[in-house]
Amino acid sequence: MHLFYKGFLAASLVVSILLGCKENKKGRDNNVNANRDSIVTEMTNQNQSVVEDNNLYADVDISPMDMSYFPAKYPQHKIADPGAAPPVMRVIYSRPHLQGRKLFEDVLKYGHTWRLGANEATELNIFQNVTIGGKSIPVGRYSLYAIPKAGYWTIAINNDLDLWGLKQDSTKDVVRVEVPVTYYNPVMEYFTIVFEKTDSGANLVMAWDDALAKLPIKI
Repeated sequence: MHLFYKGFLAASLVVSILLGCKENKKGRDNNVNANRDSIVTEMTNQNQSVVEDNNLYADVDISPMDMSYFPAKYPQHKIADPGAAPPVMRVIYSRPHLQGRKLFEDVLKYGHTWRLGANEATELNIFQNVTIGGKSIPVGRYSLYAIPKAGYWTIAINNDLDLWGLKQDSTKDVVRVEVPVTYYNPVMEYFTIVFEKTDSGANLVMAWDDALAKLPIKI
């Protein structure tokens, strides 16, 4: 019986030691997790601070400005070939996006003037004489806007420059061209303008949501 009692005490001691080790390990794990969470929070706050510090001088626009050349990616080609001919044209525009909206329910209205983008008036730079809508367009800077209709868009080339894009002075239109619009195309979240090479020059391609319109330009 004496031996049994000693054995019982020894077993109890081992169990107590094991339980104590487990509790200590749990405590250490909790401390590690707390420290880790604290470090992650601090790093997140630091990262947010860095982002805010990087934007002190200008807000980040929700509709980023973009530029398309014809020929496409002309600046890269010029680096590869310094003797390359000058570009024919380029377009500079801001790119709104849908953000869950429907293009002709929430954003645009048929028959209402649209600045073909966001923010400042969309600008077309012509570096070589071209023909649009049967009219010769000389070298220069022009603004662009559109009047969407269900089956076609009216695209206007305008002489008014450096203005906020919401109001256009139609008396300064150089030419207006009606171009067909198609629907059920691949959906574009961001409004996009690019040039598409053709046999006679290029199309100015305008795409947003599932709508697609092309303005032919002869070179």
